[in-house]
Amino acid sequence: MGPYADLPARHRFVLMVARIVLTLRHPVLVARFAMRLGYLPNPAAPSRYNELMLWRKIVDRNPLFVTLTDKLAAKACIRAACPELPIPETLWSGRHAEDIPADLLSGKVVVKPNHGCAMNIFVSEGRPERAEIIRKARRWLRKPYGRRNGEWAYWPIDRVLFLEERLDLAGGSIATDIKVHVCSGVVSHVWAEDKLAKRSHLFDGQGKQLPGRDPDYPREDQALPLTPRLLDFIRQAIALAPRIAGDLDHVRVDFLVTDRGLHAGEMCIYTAAGYGTWTNPEIARRIERYWRLEHSAYLRQPRHGIGHLYAEALRARCAARRSMESESCPEPVSTAK
Repeated sequence: MGPYADLPARHRFVLMVARIVLTLRHPVLVARFAMRLGYLPNPAAPSRYNELMLWRKIVDRNPLFVTLTDKLAAKACIRAACPELPIPETLWSGRHAEDIPADLLSGKVVVKPNHGCAMNIFVSEGRPERAEIIRKARRWLRKPYGRRNGEWAYWPIDRVLFLEERLDLAGGSIATDIKVHVCSGVVSHVWAEDKLAKRSHLFDGQGKQLPGRDPDYPREDQALPLTPRLLDFIRQAIALAPRIAGDLDHVRVDFLVTDRGLHAGEMCIYTAAGYGTWTNPEIARRIERYWRLEHSAYLRQPRHGIGHLYAEALRARCAARRSMESESCPEPVSTAK
C-alpha cells in the first residue's frame, strides 16, 4: 500500500493536479531526468532521492540556498558555525580578472569564481601564465551557472572571482576530500575520496564502512584503503557537519583533508546536479528516509491560496510516509549540537 492510500480524496486530487502542472511547467527538466535516470519523476510528491532533488530545484526556493551556494558567502557561514575549523584563506577577490595581483600568481593558489562548480585553476610556480588565467576567468564571469539543470540558487549570485590559498592535500596517504550528507541534523552517509589516487570509500552516519561504490570510482579495486588516520578524520567530519548544516532538510558538507587535519570545503545544495547514483541502493534509501520534506523552507513557511492547498496536501503525504516508516524502523537521532 502506497503513501497515497490513506490520504483524503482532496489531498490526492491536489497532488495529482500539482504533478501535472509542475511537469508541464518544467518539461525540459522532467524529460532530462527521465532520460538520465530511466523513469518519469513525480515532481510534486517526491519519494526517491533524485525526485527529492528535482523537487528542491523547482519548488523549494529557500533564499539560504543562494548564500550557501556562493563560495565566498558560505565561508562566513561555516566560520560562524564552527570557528575552530580552519578555512582556506581568501587572498584576493574582485569583479574583473585583469585586476588579479600578478605577485599572487607566483605562489601556490587556486583561482575560482564564487558562482559555480568544477571551475578551478590550480596555480603553481607561475603556471599557467597570467594571460591564460585571465582569459578563462573572464569566460567564467560572463556565464551564469546551473541553467541547464535548473540549479536556480546559482543564478542570483553576484559573480566574483577570488584567489584562495592552495592546500597540500593528503592524497595518496589519507584522502583529499570528505563529503558528509546531512538531513535535519542526521548524517545519512559519508563519502571519502582521494582525487589524486582516484579512490573512494563510503561510510554510514556512525563511521562504519558501507558496501558499494560511487559513480566517480565504480570499480571495487578503487576502494580507498581504510587506515586509523582516515577513520579518525571521518569521525571528526561526522561530528562537525551537523553543526555546519544546521536545520536544513538536506545538504552536503565538504571537508578538505591535509596531513594537519580537516579544513572547511564547500556546501553543496544540488549534489551532482540531482542525478547522483550509487551501486549500493541502500545509500539512496538512507537519504530518502532521513530527508524530511516537512523540514524544508517551503513547507515551514505559511502559504496562501493554491500554494496553501498544495502545501497542506504534501504535509499530509509526508506524515503518512513517516507513519508507515515508523512501524518498521526507529526514528533517526539528530547529532546536531
